[in-house]
Amino acid sequence: MSAGSVALVVTDEIAIPSWDLYELSIPCTVFGKPQPDLSDHWYDFRLCSAYEGEGPGASDFGLSVRTPYGLEGIVGADTVIVTSVPDACVEEGRPLPDGLAATLRRAYDAGARMVSLCTGAFALAEAGLLDGRRATAHWMHTAQLAARYPKVEVDDSVLYVDDGDVLTSAGVSAGLDLCLHLVRRDLGAHVANQLARRMVVPAHRPGGQAQFIDLSVPPTDDEGLGPVLDWARARLDRPLTVEDLARRAAMSPRTLYRRLQAATGTTPLQWLLNQRLARAQSLLESTAAPIDKIAELSGLGTANNLRHHFLKQVGVSPGDYRRAFGAG
Repeated sequence: MSAGSVALVVTDEIAIPSWDLYELSIPCTVFGKPQPDLSDHWYDFRLCSAYEGEGPGASDFGLSVRTPYGLEGIVGADTVIVTSVPDACVEEGRPLPDGLAATLRRAYDAGARMVSLCTGAFALAEAGLLDGRRATAHWMHTAQLAARYPKVEVDDSVLYVDDGDVLTSAGVSAGLDLCLHLVRRDLGAHVANQLARRMVVPAHRPGGQAQFIDLSVPPTDDEGLGPVLDWARARLDRPLTVEDLARRAAMSPRTLYRRLQAATGTTPLQWLLNQRLARAQSLLESTAAPIDKIAELSGLGTANNLRHHFLKQVGVSPGDYRRAFGAG
C-alpha cells in the first residue's frame, strides 16, 4: 500500500536554472524517497515531463532532467505537483508547454489534488483551476499572476494556501513548508515532524505566516530565545503568559514580542497556541487519553477549547484526527 501517487511535472524543456532545481528537488526529496521507518505507506512517485523527447543534458545555464513519463503520466495520479514554470512564460507571456493546461484540467477532473510551488501557480491558473479561489506564489510574481488571471484571488502575504483539493505556495522554502503540510495531512503530525527533523527544517510553519520576516534583530540578541522556547515547550500543560516567557528570557515583554515575531513570524501567544496544538496532535496519535485529558496536557484547558482551536487550525475535529492518524 502507499499514501497515494504523486506526479511531479517538469515544465522546463532544457537547462533548468539552478534556482528552479531547488524547488524541483523539494517534492522529489519529500515524496520520492521511501521512509519505511516512519510509515509503511509512503508515496508512489513519478516524474513527468511536459515535453516530448530528451533534453541535451547539462548546460552552462542549468541541468536537463530526463523523465520516465510524459504529460499523460499525471492523469490518474492522486496528487499532481507543478513547480516553477519557465521564466519566459511568466516574464514574457510565452505560452506554457503544449497540452500542459488541458492535461492538468483532466487530472483535476479525474479527482487529483492539485499543487503548485512558486510560479507553478501560473499553470494551474491557465488551466482554470484557481478561478474564484484564493492562491499565492512568490511575492515577486504575484502582481503578474493577479493581472493575467483576474478571476484568481491572489494573496501575496502568505507562505501557502490550502484550499482543500487545490494548494499553492510561495517560492523556495515555502514549497518545502507546503510539501510537509501535505505529509501532515496524509500521514499525520508525527510522521511530518520526524521527516522535518530528518531534513533539519522547522517541523511546521502555518500557511498564514508572512512571506516577509523581519530579520533586523541584532544577531547577538538571538542567543536567549532558544532556551526560553525549550523551557516553554516543557511546560505547555501549565498556564503560561507572555510575561512568564519574558521574565524567563530576562527581557521585557515588548522585546520578547519583537524578537519572537522576527524569528518565527508569529506573536508569542500564537506561537504558544501552535505548540499546544502540536502537542495535542502528538497525544491524539500516540495515546488513548480522553479529549478532555489531552486538552489539559496540551494546555488548552477544556475539551471545547481544544475542539474550537483544532477545527480552526487543523481543519478537522480531534476525534476525526485520531481516527485518521491514531496508533490503533
